[in-house]
Amino acid sequence: MKKRQPAQFHLLLHSGHLIEDRLRIRLAALGVQPRQARVLDALERMGETSQAELAQEFNLTAASVSTMTARLLKAGLIDRQIDEEELRKNVLTLTKKGHALLDAIHAEWHAIDAEIIAAIGERDAASLKRLTLKLRNKLGGKTPGGDPTKPKPF
Repeated sequence: MKKRQPAQFHLLLHSGHLIEDRLRIRLAALGVQPRQARVLDALERMGETSQAELAQEFNLTAASVSTMTARLLKAGLIDRQIDEEELRKNVLTLTKKGHALLDAIHAEWHAIDAEIIAAIGERDAASLKRLTLKLRNKLGGKTPGGDPTKPKPF
């Protein structure tokens, strides 16, 4: 029987899973999950925004964003106000606590970048960043709340 080789994307998925596990452990000390950290980062770039706009930026359902923002509200990291012009629209913003936490989140992201560099070297890490950015953009992804050609660190 011929031994099958795993599909190329499987290696990318597995690597991504391993990196996300490391990030999850690092962010747990800060009390946030990786996707919550990405939402906080996007809110910093976007400023005041609605849950619907946030869902669109992340290509998520409104229900998923609602659950995530509820947790961030409860933690005091974001604030929700009713839009005075559109009373059916909620506007989300970062609180001072949320802004302060972003420095620690970004430090953890940079620590993960350093782990990647330590694992594969600076040159290959730069190539990996360039290629994953290209792949993400070609597949229709973007940096939520930012310019897709100028992403922040992972």
